[in-house]
Amino acid sequence: MWQHIFFDLDGTLTDPKVGITNAVSYALEKFGIQVRDRDDLIPFIGPPLTDSFRKYYDLSEDDAEKAVGYFREYFAPKGIFENDLIEGIPELLEHLTAAGRNVYLATSKPTFFAEQILDHFNIRQYFRFVSGSEFDGTRVHKDEVIAYLLDHFDIACLDAVIVGDRHHDIDGAKACGIASVGVRFGYAEEGELEDAGADEIAATVEELERILLN
Repeated sequence: MWQHIFFDLDGTLTDPKVGITNAVSYALEKFGIQVRDRDDLIPFIGPPLTDSFRKYYDLSEDDAEKAVGYFREYFAPKGIFENDLIEGIPELLEHLTAAGRNVYLATSKPTFFAEQILDHFNIRQYFRFVSGSEFDGTRVHKDEVIAYLLDHFDIACLDAVIVGDRHHDIDGAKACGIASVGVRFGYAEEGELEDAGADEIAATVEELERILLN
């Protein structure tokens, strides 16, 4: 039984596809790159943005940092709200907290944006703490976000689990010595969660609840 449950945000609690892909497209246009199909930008959902700009569009480190700045120009006033709460998530959070579990957010998204999103969807009250990145690039990788929570609250690794939709969540869990539950209703590619070695995999929010409360 896991007493401390860490949740990823994008693709796990919310579906941010429209806002993130629009913001990435806006940033790439600053470099003269036109993206006709927004689905080509789905891989940007989840990983740190600087890593993705370098990986998928071969931007230099400096240009990737500039691209993140352009991304935020669009995302902060508009893209952050081009987002949908995944069906069943509020009920899941309510059931977990009613059962006495401690719930935390563990995201590579800047804490400032993450807090706004939780408030927007009226689910902030379920979270004991929000651990995200900082605008200066601090804690952008999932293992850093998880480690911060473990250290800050003096949580034993055996008592903690992270729920996420991408291999970055599973990799971060392994690096920190905690369990992981992958969810298929996010943006993982076929076989991604299995290849990463998730301890459990849930196809639906209902199945996720059974795993977390078993």
